[in-house]
Amino acid sequence: MNYKDIDFNELYKKQKEASTFKLKDQKEWNKKAQSMNKKIHKSIYNDELIAKIDFTQCQSLLDVGCGVGNIAVKVAKKIPKVYALDYSDVMLEFLNENMALEKCENITPIKASWEEDWSEIPSADIVLASRSMEVKDMKEALEKINAKANKRVYITYKVGGSFVDKKILKAMGKAIFDKPDYIYVLNILYGMGINAKLDYLRSEGRREQYDSKESFIQSVQWSLDDLTQEDKEKLSLYYDSLGENKEALGEKYNYWALISWEVQN
Repeated sequence: MNYKDIDFNELYKKQKEASTFKLKDQKEWNKKAQSMNKKIHKSIYNDELIAKIDFTQCQSLLDVGCGVGNIAVKVAKKIPKVYALDYSDVMLEFLNENMALEKCENITPIKASWEEDWSEIPSADIVLASRSMEVKDMKEALEKINAKANKRVYITYKVGGSFVDKKILKAMGKAIFDKPDYIYVLNILYGMGINAKLDYLRSEGRREQYDSKESFIQSVQWSLDDLTQEDKEKLSLYYDSLGENKEALGEKYNYWALISWEVQN
């Protein structure tokens, strides 16, 4: 047996199903939209990602999982046409507000999910899926975005199998089952005949977002879903024990894999 005999998509699906980190539904993303909108304008991650995109001879971009428009609004100044796709109604409401604030008249919002039929979704020279590929079937999602791209595809996927720092998990005495790492994506693409390029992007670590004990506990709750009252009490004690030393709440930066390729037509 060699690597060509391994079905990496099946391995991905099994680990995704078993992972502690479950997929969020539309209702949960609707609730998350307001807090995401607070950090739309300033982000190391956004700046590093956009700097890596090659806009040469491109007239359009499809932003899959656009959220409140943190990328779409910025790239709208670099390319004539942007399609911004999301399945959260509230995310799209904030996107429309941000379009108006930035006077972006070249963005077309589209309400759709990964699971829906994409036959009516327009193709674009560039397709981008930024931090939006937490899907049940990775190969199916990759095939969808590749089919919509005329020239280039850019996707990002978290480095590491956990959204919660190991020091926090240890303080809770909580064991987790990691989500699939980005290496699955590269191997699935390889099996599809796509030789992708790999880069890494920085993102502000979560400790930069914790401005109170409540926001800290809420963030862990968002990631792990099933926190008990005992878990929350342990998190409260851990937060209090740190005093001014908030470095133990996580790394200053976390990292995302930027996976990109040229479409072969």
